[in-house]
Amino acid sequence: MKVSHYFEFESRVTGGIRESVVHQRKMLDRLGIEYTTEPTLEADVFHCNLLGPRSAWYARRAARRGVPVVANTHVTAEDFGDSFRFTNALAKPLRPYLEWAYGLADALVCPSEYNRGVIKSYTDVPTTVISNGVDREKLAGFEELEATYRDRYDLEEPVVFLVGHVIKRKGLETFVETARRMPDVDFAWFGPLDLSLKGRETTALIEGSPENCTFTGYVDDVRGAYAVGDVFCFPTHEENEGIALLEAMTAGKPAVVRDIETFSWLEDGRECLKTAADAGVDAFVEAIERLADPGVRDRIGTNAAERSEEFALETVAERYRSLYGEVI
Repeated sequence: MKVSHYFEFESRVTGGIRESVVHQRKMLDRLGIEYTTEPTLEADVFHCNLLGPRSAWYARRAARRGVPVVANTHVTAEDFGDSFRFTNALAKPLRPYLEWAYGLADALVCPSEYNRGVIKSYTDVPTTVISNGVDREKLAGFEELEATYRDRYDLEEPVVFLVGHVIKRKGLETFVETARRMPDVDFAWFGPLDLSLKGRETTALIEGSPENCTFTGYVDDVRGAYAVGDVFCFPTHEENEGIALLEAMTAGKPAVVRDIETFSWLEDGRECLKTAADAGVDAFVEAIERLADPGVRDRIGTNAAERSEEFALETVAERYRSLYGEVI
């Protein structure tokens, strides 16, 4: 079996989509499946991670050549808005394009049941849920970076943190305003911070954040975030899965999340604390105050780490072999 595992715009796209592709290729290596990162129809399967124009061109021709097409549904119009400058304007015309593009595939890979439900409103192409997974090996030894990162960013325990691109959709306003309400607690958001890509509202939230709210920008070793962070505050409004959440759980960090459908698999009070889907700052303050107790943090963090084991790459990998076999 040989797979053309293509990631259009690979040199430009970062964040969770890039991490997912890295994870997939590690899984293919683990399975011993031969693959090329170049787009080609000289393969048993054409697997694309972003259905941009070049991927769509190959997908249309794959049907004529009898080469099955597998595509990941990383992008939906629902999660495209409130991300970067101009994405709100592009979200509406994006949907009809994705309905057409996803319809070119023989099988679609959805990272969660929630995403699968969204995609079923786009197309009737068969869907399979395969988690993006969590790379436990990447996080190995994260504890050793605690002192370095606490000193570097002047953070004192307990640190409320988040990892990922700083965008409005992920609950930026709630994160900032919760920090403002808790001036004696350090908040830190670890992730790329290119203000040229942000809209005016997002820029104003970042620049107007309180002194106890740190935006680190890109960090060279993300393990440091999980080493120094104590409570993972993830007030996102829309998410297809959330690799950073899986990483935080793997590191044994308790999370505070909204009770949105994406996180329906998490048990409130056992593996995380949930606020209402439309909760304001008060609910996040209350949840974080509950986690000020080290015993509560340890209990929920331990349960989270145990639950995260089902998302390990070695657990998820076999699902790709099965899917490829089915489409071939």
